[in-house]
Amino acid sequence: MLSTGWQQAGRKTSRDLPLELDLVVEEPLSGFCGAVVGWENGLVVLEDRHAKRRSFPVGPGFLLDGEPVALRIPARQGTARAADRTASGSRKGEAESAKVALPSRIYVEGRHDAELVEKVWGDDLRHVGVVVEFLGGIDDLVGVVDEFRPEPSRRLGVLVDHLVPGSKESRIAAQVGRSGYGDYVMITGHRFIDVWNAVLPVTVGLKAWPAVPRDVDFKKGTLAALGQPHRDQADIARGWQAILGRVRSWRDLDPRFNTEVERLIDFVTQDHLDTDS
Repeated sequence: MLSTGWQQAGRKTSRDLPLELDLVVEEPLSGFCGAVVGWENGLVVLEDRHAKRRSFPVGPGFLLDGEPVALRIPARQGTARAADRTASGSRKGEAESAKVALPSRIYVEGRHDAELVEKVWGDDLRHVGVVVEFLGGIDDLVGVVDEFRPEPSRRLGVLVDHLVPGSKESRIAAQVGRSGYGDYVMITGHRFIDVWNAVLPVTVGLKAWPAVPRDVDFKKGTLAALGQPHRDQADIARGWQAILGRVRSWRDLDPRFNTEVERLIDFVTQDHLDTDS
């Protein structure tokens, strides 16, 4: 036992495996098994047979046909691209007729949030029949949830800005958590003051988003720091459209933002999944 190398005796050696689209691997710690649908920023995205996606760090810790492998980004290729994928990375299916919307819903805090979710996940949402609606704010979120009345097969998911410990948003989310709807409402969000910052700065040609003082309107302050017109709502609308126009897919967004949106989609559709598909 004290001889050199006894800890590794009998263990299988992990081999390097270049990433490629549709490669099926398993992440044994979570038990998640799926096909590779993309990779970027050190993360690989897997999609299982129910179209659920999860992101994992590229590297060791995966199984291919039961054998340990270390996933590696192919040389001279930093991102995965495929013409048969939606903007969210899902496989494109055959053209479908319009579906009746599910009773479950996703609410997002703000018009810009809704537009971003629609641009990247719109095809997926139409495929599963989920409607996204935007809230003008979440100050009365407890009342909004109570009016919706979540229940089995009528779930409500809410995407909130600046959901960090100690924020107003986190306190409101906690109030909703105590409202009695339990497993049928999910409130999640991102750490950013505004969804603009969920777009990776490199997507719009920046090294980093400008820091805006807390006593300055975030959108106007951002545009001012970038040297863009910022006088009124029309300037803000044009500024946002310029940002949104640079977004092509999930690769242009913060990975943690992607994860939370996908969690919401999974949550509101879980009562309606066709387990035989």
